[in-house]
Formats: sequence, C-alpha cells, structure tokens
Amino acid sequence: MIMNRDTVVIGAGITGLTCAFRLKEKGTDVAVLECLDRVGGQIHTVREEGFVFESGPNTGVIKYPEVAELFEQLGARCTAEVAPDSSKRRLIWKGNRFHDLPSSPLSALRTPLFTWKDKLRILGEPWRKRGTDPYESVGSLAERRLGKSYADYAVDPFLSGVYAGDPYRLPVRLALPLLYKLEQEHGSFVRGAIAKAKQPKTERDRKATKKVFSAEGGFSNLVDALADAIGRERIVTGANRTRITPHGEGWKVEYEHEGSLCTIHARKVVTTCAAYALPELLPFIDRETMDGLSNLYYAPVVQVGVGIRDTGGHDWKAFGGLVPSCEQKDVLGILFPSACFGGRAPQGGASMACFMGGVRHPEVLRKSDEELTRIVNTALHDMLKYPEGKTADVVRIFRHERAIPQYEASTDLRLAAIGQVQQAYPNLVIAGNLRDGIGMGDRIRQACDIAERYGV
Repeated sequence: MIMNRDTVVIGAGITGLTCAFRLKEKGTDVAVLECLDRVGGQIHTVREEGFVFESGPNTGVIKYPEVAELFEQLGARCTAEVAPDSSKRRLIWKGNRFHDLPSSPLSALRTPLFTWKDKLRILGEPWRKRGTDPYESVGSLAERRLGKSYADYAVDPFLSGVYAGDPYRLPVRLALPLLYKLEQEHGSFVRGAIAKAKQPKTERDRKATKKVFSAEGGFSNLVDALADAIGRERIVTGANRTRITPHGEGWKVEYEHEGSLCTIHARKVVTTCAAYALPELLPFIDRETMDGLSNLYYAPVVQVGVGIRDTGGHDWKAFGGLVPSCEQKDVLGILFPSACFGGRAPQGGASMACFMGGVRHPEVLRKSDEELTRIVNTALHDMLKYPEGKTADVVRIFRHERAIPQYEASTDLRLAAIGQVQQAYPNLVIAGNLRDGIGMGDRIRQACDIAERYGV
C-alpha cells in the first residue's frame, strides 16, 4: 500500500498528537504512525474497581498559554480539571514523618527541614556571585546559593519528583533552564523572581496560571480527544519497523502493519519518539551524528497505583509527599490524585501513586510484584500512618524500564546533532522529550511551536 501525505508525524504520544492536531487545524494533510497498539505513549489511564490510576504522568502544570489554548480548541471533547488550592500543600519526609514544605516566611522559619544556619544564610542569597561553570549541577548550585540542607530537603526531592534523577548529575542550565536564567540574568533567585513578577503580562500570558491540571477522568481522555479530532483514520497504531529515507524533495516512510509493508510519500516528517528509537528510524544518518542524537539516558521508574476503599477518615489533603535520597527510603514519593481531582476513587476511599527506582535505584525494576506490594503496604503504615493491618485494596504495578530522560552534560552534543541534521534536511523535525523539557506543558508547547513553524 502506497499513500501520499504532506506531513507524517512519528509517535502518538502527547507531543505527536498535539502537533498533528494543530497541523490538521491549519489545513495540513497529516498522518500519524505509532508502534504501540494504542495512542498516548507514556500516557495511559487505567480504571479498576472504581479507582483511576495513571501509568505515566499524573499531573501537568499550566505553565504556558499553549496548554490552556489546547483545551480551548478541543472544547467539549475534553475538559481540563484544575487541582484545588489544597494541592499547593507539598510534603517532604524527614526523620520519621512528612513535614510541610514552607509556603510563607513564617513557615520557612519554623520548619525543621532546614538548618538554622542555612535559614539565616539564605538572607544573603541576593548578594552572592553568579556561577561561572556552564555545567554546574543543580545540587551544587543549590548548595552554593542556599545551603546544604536546602539542597538535601528541597532540591533533591524536587529533582526526584520531576526527573527521578540525581541533582548532582543534572546541569542546571540544561535540566532547569529557567532557574539558570534567574541567576545569570538577575544575579539572584530572589531578585530574578521579583523582576519576573513585575514584568507586564498580556491577556495571553495570563492563561499560564501555573496551576496543576489533569483531564477530567484521566489523561487518556485527553489523548483520545486529540486522536478523535485528528481523525482515527489518519492514525496507524501497531506500525512496526518504521524507517524514513530521503526521497526526491521529500521523504519515503516505510512501516509494517498487520503483516503488510506500507509506504507513505511525504513532504515533511516530524519525529517525536524516544532517542533510543532514532537509529532504526533514521538509517541514513551517519553513525557519529546518530551517536550524538541518541545519547540520552532514561531513568527507570516503577509506579504503583494504590487504591484504598475506606480511608476511615485518614485522608491526606495535599498534592503528595517526596522523599529526599539522604533519608534512604524505598520510595521516591507518594502522590494523592484523589485529593486533587474528582472521581479518582470510590466515595470515602483514596487513590495514590507510589514511585520507586529512578537513577539511584534501577534495581527496583527487578523486584517481584509481591516485593513491591510489600513496600507499598509498609509505606502505608510507616509513612502515611495507616493502622497496622490496613493494606491496599487494589494495587496496580507499572514498570517503565526507560521512563524519564535525563538532561545531563551530553545534552549539548545531542542538541548540536539535532541542529546539524535539521540544517541538512530542512523538512525533517526531530522533536519529543529528547529536547525542550519533559513536562506535559513542555511537550504541548513544543508541539504547538512545531505546528506553527512547519505547518502549511
């Protein structure tokens, strides 16, 4: 079978679907190829016995106007659900219990998370010198500007929650570019935050509310709405052994589907798949350049959906709790989706998401279901203070061998390789989470930007 399309998007995750949706809205003849037998990529909502669990991301942040605009365009097909103000409460484990992350100057003084030395030292943050090392790690920057206890009990668990990574392996310029800019452009986090708050905002800027969001009923509803809006007939799932090669002024895209070899001739191609899929996908790129493109390490993560039918009033009104690595617990953190969004658990119950593994403990992936369930039930007792004898009613385990990309020092080489390839082949766009950020908002923004720049 041979088809002709203007643009082919590789990958039906949130980036690929958003990009294809926006391209179609602009009048582009687009097709989407996905190797899995469903759309969504890492996004997959599972519903079981009245509980709603996410296999991939549980939340996003409306950090860019493009996120709000996407839901506006989808209209009744999918509704964004914004978490209540109680979700602003974040917890950090220290010693033998969770403590609230400070949210005001008074709570910052009272918290036991940070040492008094560092609490006083932080007053001098606006006058400390800028860093000069372009590869300074997030952990090193935090120690230098804020103090060791802030690095251990604020930055470390935050990086575990976002990247499942090691803050001393992630350069701040690459992993947290906005934080890097605050210091480089304003000389201080505090002065930078004040300057940003004073900047005038347009009506469009105000759409970026910075609020936590999901889709009503789970993120699978978002990707399904995008797929419906694109047109299911334009999306091929179960597309295996996909290969892209230059063909005249455009591209030949070949793939196997249900035992048949299929070909699409396209003017443009947008790849949104993971870095490790690129060598097979782009066989015409020389080995040295490809090594630069695919040099990305993905942290392994085990996510366990936990359902409790009757909490006995033992509820956690918070976004979730994170665990610093120095506390040496078996879990990276526990989120409370049913405290943030409606319909995630039966009345009187709760759904939770427990995270394990990450860069520091990849061996967790090899633990049996029984071992992981035991860790979860121990956490219910020791960390969430449920009474002895109380166990999870529903446990759903999701193993992700390559879950979260790590923007380490090799990122510069990868970005240079992407630029080199795209300059040599102007009608090829290499996108996805191998650049431009890993959060839901980052993925949506990148997709919209690609559609705006490369659409008809």
